[in-house]
Amino acid sequence: MSKYKQLDQDIRCQINTLKKIGFNQLEIANEVGVHKSTISRELRRNKGDKGYRYKQAHKKALKNRSSASKALK
Repeated sequence: MSKYKQLDQDIRCQINTLKKIGFNQLEIANEVGVHKSTISRELRRNKGDKGYRYKQAHKKALKNRSSASKALK
């Protein structure tokens, strides 16, 4: 695991594929190279009515990111 970076659509696609194959959250995190809590939050925050779908998750994440308030110094 290296420096923090936000998840992009390719990583979300990889998460989706690994989840469908049957990998658990820890295995997905190790494969993608992020912390296990990142996977947990991603699956929890960006799932829809039909479960986790990467295109829908990416749109939802972009919407949430744009509506987030900026940090104050």
